[in-house]
Amino acid sequence: MLTQDRTDSEASALTGAVRELARRTHFPVSFGGLVSDGTARIGAIYGSRTRSLDGLSVQVMRGLGGRAMAELRPRATPDYGAARHITHDYDRHILGEGISTLLAVPVIVGGRVRGLLYGGAWASTNVGEVVMKPAFQVADALATELRVRDEVERRLSALDAGPGLTGVPAASPAQHPSLPAAHREELRESYAELRTIASTITDPSVRARLEQVEQRLAVLSGDGDAQHQASTVTLSPRETDVLACAAIGATNAQIAAQLSLREGTVKAYLSSAMSKLDASTRHAAVTKARRSGLLP
Repeated sequence: MLTQDRTDSEASALTGAVRELARRTHFPVSFGGLVSDGTARIGAIYGSRTRSLDGLSVQVMRGLGGRAMAELRPRATPDYGAARHITHDYDRHILGEGISTLLAVPVIVGGRVRGLLYGGAWASTNVGEVVMKPAFQVADALATELRVRDEVERRLSALDAGPGLTGVPAASPAQHPSLPAAHREELRESYAELRTIASTITDPSVRARLEQVEQRLAVLSGDGDAQHQASTVTLSPRETDVLACAAIGATNAQIAAQLSLREGTVKAYLSSAMSKLDASTRHAAVTKARRSGLLP
């Protein structure tokens, strides 16, 4: 079951995508919904002239959107009212808004439809590639955001379950259990991956939750025989990102690819982190960062 925070977060992402679809395609009306149990429940509407689209729920194989969901590909019609290749279950909503041209684009995550985006126009016109391309890009961007949120939720759920990612119980900061080396490395890899995911997220609530997960991973990977030394060093988010990746053996080129940075930029961040930590090598910087509690 979705948590309320996650539900609100995904609804916010949907609303942003619907507005972006209108901006980039110039459709006068756009709307969309997230899919659950084979039904897309329209939760965001932009530019409508009536309330006809309120309450619209689209099922698989029903209407233009239902065909797009079933076929996992966009569908369009320049004359919705006269279209013969679709069912007309939702005429009251679509024609009630006065829509003639309609485009439906499925949002696909992991091979299944997670959302449905629509662009509509009151005049009849052919939907060409100039309109299709940005619509696909908006749908892909929403799919990426949902995929990232899924991963965040999976990791949160794994930690909340107790044994979590490593097969050992969660611990409080005071406990600092000593973990087998393989378990500790797995947690550090998860930490680095979450830092990479966090760099793509703009939603403050999601970023805050990611920070909580990162802190918990740092606790789980703590060494029972070593106490963190007090440190006045503060690394920037990007310095932490590149150092976390370096900590699991990634090269500068690999870090650059993971974080969508230039290789020279990665070198600059690493150099800055090494300077702050008074370390002559990246490995020494990683060791000092771990002793200072800046990395797991």
